[in-house]
Amino acid sequence: MSGFLLRPMTADDCDGVAGIRVRGRRHACRGLVPQPCPGGLDITADAGRRRTRPRHGDGGAVNLVAEADGDELAGWAAFGPYRDGDVRTGDAGLDALCPPPERIGRGVGRTPLTEAVRRCADAGHERVYLWVLEGDIRARRFHGRAGFGADGAGEPLEVDGVVVPEVRYARELTG
Repeated sequence: MSGFLLRPMTADDCDGVAGIRVRGRRHACRGLVPQPCPGGLDITADAGRRRTRPRHGDGGAVNLVAEADGDELAGWAAFGPYRDGDVRTGDAGLDALCPPPERIGRGVGRTPLTEAVRRCADAGHERVYLWVLEGDIRARRFHGRAGFGADGAGEPLEVDGVVVPEVRYARELTG
């Protein structure tokens, strides 16, 4: 990952991560869900929510940021224990992998994903799951190249009364 440094997210990163998340979701959702895209598209509100959530050390989510040129945030990833409803399983889940749209295709998604998978395997998880919009062909190809595959599970995401299907991808980490 030439030119990028991966590091744990800090409270000082919340505004930058919120901006990356909102811009990334807008880009990813374009043409797939009714606009505006779901998931908190207000950067200030998103940053506030991020400041109140635990970021690591409690067995919950781990948040990493990719930094470019010494201080510019170039991406964000979050992962941790997978939940099936309200129940934690022994598996891991990739909750977010978000480069800003202008950095797509430059390694800022691949490197955090590789690191997240490595950490999940090191933690003893047997597999890692993620959810992707069924119509997001670019994201599905990206995850497929990283060893993930659709496992047959799906969920409807309802946006303004329109059902948008999501598919679950999985990657085995052991054996």
